[in-house]
Amino acid sequence: MGNPSYVCIIIPAQAPDPDSFMKIERLPSRPLPAAPVTPAKPYSFEVHGRTIRDDYAWLKDENWKQVLKDPAALDSSIRACLEQENAYASAAFAGTEDFQAKLVAEMRGRIKEDDSSVPQPHGPFAYFTRYREGGQHPLVCRQPRDGGDETIMLDGDKEAAGHAFFQLGGADHSPNHRLLAWGSDVKGSEYFTIRIRDLESGQDLADAVPHTSGGVVWLNDNSGFYYVELDENHRPVRVRRHLIGTDPAQDEAIYEEKDPGFFVKLGVTQSDAFVLIEASDHETSEVWLLDRSDDSAAPRLIEARTPQLQYDVEHHGNSLILLTNADGAEDFKIMTAPVATPGRAHWKDLVPYRPGTMILSVVALARYLVRLERENANPRIVLREIESGREESIAFPEEAYSLAFSPGYEFDTDVIRYHYSSMTTPTEVTDYNLRTGERTLRKRQEVPSGHNPADYVTRRLFAIAPDGEQVPISILHRREVVLDGSAPCLLYGYGSYGMSMPASFRTSILSLVDRGFLYAIAHIRGGTEKGWRWYLDGKREKKTNTFKDFIASGEALIEAGYTSRGRIVAHGGSAGGMLMGAVANMAPELFAGIVAEVPFVDVLNTMLDADLPLTPPEWPEWGNPASDETAFHTILSYSPYDNIKSQVYPAILALAGLTDPRVTYWEPAKWVARLRATMTGGGPILLRLNMDAGHGGAAGRFDRLEEVALAYAFAIKCIEGFHA
Repeated sequence: MGNPSYVCIIIPAQAPDPDSFMKIERLPSRPLPAAPVTPAKPYSFEVHGRTIRDDYAWLKDENWKQVLKDPAALDSSIRACLEQENAYASAAFAGTEDFQAKLVAEMRGRIKEDDSSVPQPHGPFAYFTRYREGGQHPLVCRQPRDGGDETIMLDGDKEAAGHAFFQLGGADHSPNHRLLAWGSDVKGSEYFTIRIRDLESGQDLADAVPHTSGGVVWLNDNSGFYYVELDENHRPVRVRRHLIGTDPAQDEAIYEEKDPGFFVKLGVTQSDAFVLIEASDHETSEVWLLDRSDDSAAPRLIEARTPQLQYDVEHHGNSLILLTNADGAEDFKIMTAPVATPGRAHWKDLVPYRPGTMILSVVALARYLVRLERENANPRIVLREIESGREESIAFPEEAYSLAFSPGYEFDTDVIRYHYSSMTTPTEVTDYNLRTGERTLRKRQEVPSGHNPADYVTRRLFAIAPDGEQVPISILHRREVVLDGSAPCLLYGYGSYGMSMPASFRTSILSLVDRGFLYAIAHIRGGTEKGWRWYLDGKREKKTNTFKDFIASGEALIEAGYTSRGRIVAHGGSAGGMLMGAVANMAPELFAGIVAEVPFVDVLNTMLDADLPLTPPEWPEWGNPASDETAFHTILSYSPYDNIKSQVYPAILALAGLTDPRVTYWEPAKWVARLRATMTGGGPILLRLNMDAGHGGAAGRFDRLEEVALAYAFAIKCIEGFHA
């Protein structure tokens, strides 16, 4: 695999606290009952001359669209099968209940229960969210800008009462600060209903707008708002204008997307001058402007969609500011165009393309452009004075860290807010004065039970992939851990959609790290940690690079003496769950166990089913196996469900949700069934299905800890030997 290299070990000056280091507890091990046997019902179909067998296809309820809206509609035979899986998973964890409760108590002890965000000024008020002691859901609040008593505009705990699941969507105040539009989902299926609260009376108006994406953009005159409607296939395809007091069924359609491969979203420029309607897939975007000075205005196109041309839009004066990959700018550049003639023929460079420096976002303020960019897997903020063109940057000395910025609500301001953390450093929220350079620390994340960064070490390791690429790995471990190969490791990966995995502070992972685990994030191809090319080298025909990078990361950790073969527990979710399924097939001997959350493992069948919510927009990411024979064979070659082998598999825990519209429940259910029917040994193979939630699992902040504790208990049992 080549020799791994190290960069910059962060060593705080203080001595570690030996009393905070725990050994891994020995968890009870009890004989497992027989695993459920899911009936195989012969079924096959033919694509491009190839016969595909899918004997567990029956687990997909023909009525699945209704199940998303009403879980009680699930076919009784399928429900019985899923309940058997939950019972078996519970039996596998029998005797660990007290330990899981201990983990939950530890993780909860690191959460400031009455925490709040830093108030964000807007007009006469400053807006923020907070939690009450013991509360599961946020309170949406405001207070007078210059201080004074808070007003709770929306009490998430109160709204969640009586619901098995509750998730707050957007909570957007009107321009005159008198109304609050808020969305909620009570099924986990991500169908949000929008309501309007009168902030003077505290009561909701009669309006209830169903089947939305959850957020709104208010009309300038406060008479209503724009929102995105989801169609019968759960796709965001339509922008409507709702006027307060009218029947939502009569809401005017402002924009409708005809291509099922493009999803629609709403935004607004920082200047507040334009509403943005964006239609996009994973490679191409198209933006329309709505003039906020005229609430009856029709959308105006900036530049018609051109395959693989992407652009985001900001506004300043008479110009639009465009973040785009035009003209071969693979890692993006910033251009300008006149508002009056915004088409591509009029685009001009402002911040030129620099290969290897990826511009992630840009915001235009009255006197400054602020952009977030990433180079060598670490981010920085660059501040540009518009009048002079002078630039300065905000960066940090740690080799692996997370950085984000928030411009707030206002346009005419000299202050931005950024959030910084690393794997050892709790999040710090800082206001930065663009004019003076003054930094004001507004908040440092509190860890009530205590946290000493000196107890930990964070490192950056590079694995050598089979084709010679260097794959960054961010590592966290206790300083006391002896790097002799004996340490257990939780190795996390994602590697899809160009999403980067930040090396940020996470209080929950300390419950494993404090027991001697190494925690590592493999920044594999398919993300953008090393620029857009890093993404392109991990998609479609190059998708297997993602899996090989992850395996190489595990091998590099072994070669460097951090851990050893069979002491690594792999962890990934959603598309990262597909990664888990792929590496389980490719290198099962490397892992003691695999945690696959909402795993996208039935890739071929899903990409062949154009009726599923995400399939057409996903074709640019994975390929369309129905129309493209090459894509068909590529997907078939790695799709986890289709490549299960007669071999020994590590223990696997699949976590899923019944009302998940992104990775449907039958994907992990089919995967688990075929694994058990095909494998020659190993395991156990467990499925825990949340019957009251969707893609994100439990919505309550403490309920979610119970799912984390289950995964951590599983990881420890894998290291001990599940059958010990």
